[in-house]
Amino acid sequence: MNPLRRKLILATWRAPREGNILGKLTVDTSIAQSYIDYLHKKHDTKITITHFVGRAIGEALHRTPSINGFIRFGKYIQHKSVDLSFLIALSDGKNLGNTKICDVHKKQIIDIANELKSGALTLRKGKDKEFQQAQNTLKMLPVFMVRPVLWLTGWLTSSLGVNMKFLGLQQFPFGSCMITSVGMFGLDEAHAPHTPFARVPMIALIGAVKKQAVVIEDEIVIRPMITLTATIDHRYIDGSQGANIALTIREAFEKPWILDGLESPPEDWKHE
Repeated sequence: MNPLRRKLILATWRAPREGNILGKLTVDTSIAQSYIDYLHKKHDTKITITHFVGRAIGEALHRTPSINGFIRFGKYIQHKSVDLSFLIALSDGKNLGNTKICDVHKKQIIDIANELKSGALTLRKGKDKEFQQAQNTLKMLPVFMVRPVLWLTGWLTSSLGVNMKFLGLQQFPFGSCMITSVGMFGLDEAHAPHTPFARVPMIALIGAVKKQAVVIEDEIVIRPMITLTATIDHRYIDGSQGANIALTIREAFEKPWILDGLESPPEDWKHE
């Protein structure tokens, strides 16, 4: 683990006190992966299940506006757009960076793929000025100052919406949901704790795609399955809104073309 990241975790860790909802959704990726392969060939661009899931979560938050917002002085305020952040593994997984994508629900899957690729490349080349400034600030802080400083900056940026670019922090830097893929590390599923200074309503983790035996119409068949998990701040939603998120994501896996604004499958795509 990167020494700065360990410093951050040690300084901000505390036993959980808030009420959270832990959700888990396992879905068949057959149709979605076929559509992803179609988009890859059409655009000659690498598109992964992470891009697909990110777009699906953006759609789910758009249809469930009660979780697409922030809390300021005890009052819920809805965001004007659906913005998500993707955590990027750096230095062979020893550190994490963040790429925020705005207006996710208005974009196509290929747009998500291109933006995330660009953001990840900028981070890995050390050219993300905001990230580098934030890292430099963290280096200078003594450990006992990290928690209060991050609490204050998190409150200013993610509750009041203040830009603090001199510290490498933009307003609402993590949007309404943080997304990370644990499948790339070989994990089938995992849950993540809330990051106190991020102040996001939801953290979503994408597991590995694995072939599993499932029952379809009373017969056991083998299907590629993926497990998605989420840690959700209970202040934003109850079970009914959580169910709406799950239904939207399920629909996206069954009818992936809806994420690209299409009412029916593309004529040149054939799913077998």
